[in-house]
Amino acid sequence: MARLCAPATGGWVVGDSIRILLVDDQELVRYGFRLMLGSTAGMVVVGEASDGADAIGAVERLKPDVVLMDVRMPGVGGIEATKRIMSMRPDTRVLVLTTYDLDEYAFGALTAGAAGFLLKDTRPEDLVAAVRAVHSGDAVVSPRITAKLIEVAAPHLGGGRSDTADDALAELTAREREIFVLIGRGDTNGEIAARLHLSESTVKANVGRVLAKLDLRNRVEAVIRAYELGIVG
Repeated sequence: MARLCAPATGGWVVGDSIRILLVDDQELVRYGFRLMLGSTAGMVVVGEASDGADAIGAVERLKPDVVLMDVRMPGVGGIEATKRIMSMRPDTRVLVLTTYDLDEYAFGALTAGAAGFLLKDTRPEDLVAAVRAVHSGDAVVSPRITAKLIEVAAPHLGGGRSDTADDALAELTAREREIFVLIGRGDTNGEIAARLHLSESTVKANVGRVLAKLDLRNRVEAVIRAYELGIVG
């Protein structure tokens, strides 16, 4: 059952914080995440849900910025819940957390519209960084599964495409092509900004244009597309 959490209070303004919904069928797991994220400056846990169906309703009511979503749950699972949430509220960022690193879970979650996929043994500081990254528009994938994900996902996302790299990139400006290559390497907006001596807002705008022109939903698909085209490898 979904429940509303009392927001943590401290030295920051809750209204300016990243609003987080925790979704996991294990109460102890939710408790641990709530303690960790609820005590982090700039974050507030606004609610919890124990299955995908409750998560969908909680997203509609609470309008969180980021959802931490388990994959395996009774009833509606995390992948189906992610798909419905993205259809209902596409601005919400879903970060999938699981104990499993099997390819099909990662591919299913990301093609459903998740902004990232991490294993539950991710270090606390890396989880906090991932929440901030997906909230800012970046995508996050556990390094342990990135290579597997690309190998499995690329044929699915590129099925039937016969265009060459030159054809695919024809609509991009020189700057957008440069940024696309760096996205394909897995660089974040901040890393791209530092490398190209640009502001993060400029990089973010360029990333948006790259995704739109290449008909990609998110940065993860951009990474896969870059590998598919042979731009990075």
